[in-house]
Amino acid sequence: MSLFRLDASITPATSQSRALADLVEAEWSAEHPDSVVTRRDLGSQPLPATLWRDVVTSGFVPEADRTPDQRAAVAYATALADELIDADALLLAIPLYNWGVAAHVKSWYDVTYTDPRIAGGALKGKPVVLATVLGGNYNPGTPKEGWDHSTPWLTRVISEVWGADLLVVQRQFTLVGVNPALDRFTEEAAEIKAAAERLAIEHGRALAAKRYSPVG
Repeated sequence: MSLFRLDASITPATSQSRALADLVEAEWSAEHPDSVVTRRDLGSQPLPATLWRDVVTSGFVPEADRTPDQRAAVAYATALADELIDADALLLAIPLYNWGVAAHVKSWYDVTYTDPRIAGGALKGKPVVLATVLGGNYNPGTPKEGWDHSTPWLTRVISEVWGADLLVVQRQFTLVGVNPALDRFTEEAAEIKAAAERLAIEHGRALAAKRYSPVG
């Protein structure tokens, strides 16, 4: 058994998405102690800014006429897709930044999607846990209702474009204790944190229990 884990926080030492994903991974490792865990940290090592451009433009020229940058980009994209395809399960730890999908996460998704295997359904049915965190409260009736443009997009592309078997654990109010303006929500934030941690453990157990059979 093998697990691919993606981390996207730009502050790994204090990352709440990483902490949530750690709970999921702990359950996976308890069930599969000898499994291989492949890791990619986009927060610490984002993809080159020109990578998506180079791999996309390579598709408009014959292979023999591609530039060295285009050939390198295709090889890079293939390696990124291999990480997803070769794993039995995926764990994605992705925080919300500025109300949308972070640029380095969107770039990673776009580059992997250039691989025809991904677009062709190579991830169909693959078990995935998305662990995501939000600094504020985006629930219905709150001032920021509807401002989370990351979780809905990620949920859609993972479940509908990839066709993966997706479980989501989300923790809100992670800036309580960091931003003094949110101090009045300390008790509520603690309850949200505890509930998210319980769900992360449940999802970790569910992820570890699934058996994936590649389509085709």
